[in-house]
Amino acid sequence: MASKLKEQQRAEFKRYKEDVQKEGKKFFPYAIFHDTVMSLVVVAVIIGLACVWYYTADGTEAGILGPLYTDAADPGTTNFVPRPDWFFYFLFYLLRIFKWPETVVLGTVGVPTILLILLIGLPFYDKRTERRLLRRPVAMVAAILVVISMGVLTWKGATAKESLGSETVALVPEWAEKQGFAGNAEAEAGAKLFAESGCLNCHIYLGAGGQNLGAPDLSDEGSKGRGVQWQIDHLKCPSCVNPGSPMPAFGDLGDDNLRKIAVFLEASKGEQ
Repeated sequence: MASKLKEQQRAEFKRYKEDVQKEGKKFFPYAIFHDTVMSLVVVAVIIGLACVWYYTADGTEAGILGPLYTDAADPGTTNFVPRPDWFFYFLFYLLRIFKWPETVVLGTVGVPTILLILLIGLPFYDKRTERRLLRRPVAMVAAILVVISMGVLTWKGATAKESLGSETVALVPEWAEKQGFAGNAEAEAGAKLFAESGCLNCHIYLGAGGQNLGAPDLSDEGSKGRGVQWQIDHLKCPSCVNPGSPMPAFGDLGDDNLRKIAVFLEASKGEQ
């Protein structure tokens, strides 16, 4: 009885393979079913890991997957170097290779777009039915090179050492010379804080930075005669001084740091 059942199963499997070879396999429901099952497995693993992390950790005591909580975030910090999650390390290091502003567009738009187009077009320009890897040398070499490249870039990104705002902080001596506040320790300290605190994400200063959300160029902010106290009040609560301002508040930097930035802004009267 058992042997007869096995023979029947073999015959059905053989018919199935012959049908697939002659007619192919429909995307629905076969491929969708497989993708759905795999997606559910991935979600289940993530939920399982989250539960293990949550229930094995106790406050600041590390569990199997690390501590539940660490030190509270300090919104006023100026020495935090943001880094991406590990799976973006390859792109993170790629952007270190392409320098701002001359070639950064190649790293952010050019290379990823070209690779994405090649990947999307793969079914259209590679129509070979051969599935054995050893008989597809071009595809194999390309895949190996991609894996090696991403591996090297990920490793380089993970081990990269950098100083906070290194590219913009390096501009501070140049700013001081062009603006005429060289030797003013408070203004120079404010310029460094300005470079470290992400102000150039929205503002432009002597050609550096990026103008977002209508943020003004601050190169000649001091020529407007607003005064140090106005600058401090504006940094503490931008929308209070300038209703409707989308600028975030920087009060967490502390009064001493805010004063340094204010002195720097008031010393910025355009290139001397």
